[in-house]
Amino acid sequence: MKGKNEQRAGLLYGVGAYGMWGIVPLFWPLLKPSGAIEILAHRMAWSLAVVGIALLVVRRWAWIGELARDPRKLGLISVAAATITVNWGLYIWAVNHGQVVEASLGYFINPLVTIAMGVLLLGERLRPAQWIAVATGLAAVLVLAIGYGRPPWISLILAFSFATYGLVKKKVNMGGLESLAAETAVLFLPALGFLLWLTATGASTFTAGDAGLGHGALLAATGIVTAVPLICFGAAAIRVPLSTLGLLQYLAPVFQFALGIVYFHEEMPPERWAGFALVWLALSLLTWDALRNARRNRVLAAQLLATAAAAPAPATPQVATPETVTPETATPETGTPETATQQKIT
Repeated sequence: MKGKNEQRAGLLYGVGAYGMWGIVPLFWPLLKPSGAIEILAHRMAWSLAVVGIALLVVRRWAWIGELARDPRKLGLISVAAATITVNWGLYIWAVNHGQVVEASLGYFINPLVTIAMGVLLLGERLRPAQWIAVATGLAAVLVLAIGYGRPPWISLILAFSFATYGLVKKKVNMGGLESLAAETAVLFLPALGFLLWLTATGASTFTAGDAGLGHGALLAATGIVTAVPLICFGAAAIRVPLSTLGLLQYLAPVFQFALGIVYFHEEMPPERWAGFALVWLALSLLTWDALRNARRNRVLAAQLLATAAAAPAPATPQVATPETVTPETATPETGTPETATQQKIT
């Protein structure tokens, strides 16, 4: 019963995490007249504050010393910080410039880009269904390029930056909170310097407009908007299978796509529908293949376990007693019978 309750809680955490990421386009327009770069700088600074408080509550500090003694990991954290800066900044800009649908496309095609990068950079081998899914995704991008009259560069940059971020995070191998704390720590000084420069030049919008301090509070809330979904995701990741998380990840772009059409009233001519339909077809194929492969692996594991359980127990080696040892029973290759038996055991 406890296991089922844990999985149910994990599922709720997962839905909560991806649901919050899905409706975040409703938040960024509230921060106008602040520009995308100023919002991004506030997000970096306040995220570090919120994550720092979370780490203080759970008392996780040992990783800081380990990270400081590992230059390679520090370098990877810096790369991760740079890529997530591009991703966050462009996403905020896209939402506040009426490109929510194209931004959602970036997260739809992200799994396909991740697979392609695995082949090109890591030499991974794909199953036939994965090749077909990647090819279908490429066809979708071409159709959308025709529909937009240009390459969907917002989608492509978001997808490639997030795929790169995921690849680097995999090599860093740190927890979600710890990793975000390290990344925002790398970004904190540049962000703080930019915000101080805006204040010194009179260009800061921290308390701008009629909202005054209310606007400043919303900018400070970017730290909460960043950290809370990540905490929920971390809680889900330890409670539900990866296959479940793989399915839940599509909630975020689905919500974003729906908001772009229904709430923000963005245009969707037929050629864009055709491009998105190809993307959804590719993702359906990818999901079907992943579930089939996971089921096959479970069956194989169960068969191996059953075979191992049915196998006869190995015979216990017979160790010679001192009374049976004579010069005639020893050989130059094995020494005494006791030595030969010990060699087999070890």
